[in-house]
Amino acid sequence: MNDVMHVYLAVVAQAGEEPPSLTDMILTAEPIIQLVLLMLVGMSITCWAIIASKARVVRRAARQSEDFQELFWRSKRLDHVYEQLSEFPHAPIAHVFKAGYVELSKLTNNAQQAADGAGITMGGSENLERSMRRARSTQISALERMVPFLATTGATAPFIGLFGTVWGILRAFQRIGESGTASIQVVGPDIANALVATAVGLVAAIPAVMAFNYFNSRIRVVAGDMENFSSDFMNIVKRHFRGL
Repeated sequence: MNDVMHVYLAVVAQAGEEPPSLTDMILTAEPIIQLVLLMLVGMSITCWAIIASKARVVRRAARQSEDFQELFWRSKRLDHVYEQLSEFPHAPIAHVFKAGYVELSKLTNNAQQAADGAGITMGGSENLERSMRRARSTQISALERMVPFLATTGATAPFIGLFGTVWGILRAFQRIGESGTASIQVVGPDIANALVATAVGLVAAIPAVMAFNYFNSRIRVVAGDMENFSSDFMNIVKRHFRGL
């Protein structure tokens, strides 16, 4: 169909007419194709807005999480780390630590009130793990917000563009039937509009798929770091709970 479009433009040029621009083809297209193009452009703009926003969020989360881990392993007291949490508002690991520290404080207070000298009970250990697991889930959900739209665009945009393509071809055949001739001047405009729909669909889908895979991989790394930190935190607590 690319050859058809090139032939159509060549015939127009030979006829002494100005070859139609992309804007002209869009403005003169069928309303259905215009609607398809409008939908695809809207999806593409939304995807690029998500990409720009999510790139900043994920990069900031990774950087602050790394800084927080340096602080955590450098510090000798958990309460000192807790006091500096305000410096890492966008670090997912810091939020996991906060959830664990708050739950640990409750367990410590309960143990002191009971005055039985016991360490973390089985139920208390489970509560601590559950609290951090809930914090991890919350942070992952926040990082993944709007990312599925990229996958949706990548999966559906080519087919939406294909619908516009099929519609344009159908219109071209209708014009052949109405005019009784299959000249390039008759079918060229509709074929050209169909190709534009295909191209816009691919332009919307390809960056969306690439961005979705990229963000998924980055989020998996952050999720893995949070899980590893939770395990390390639990080991520290089980070893030193009596001294906290």
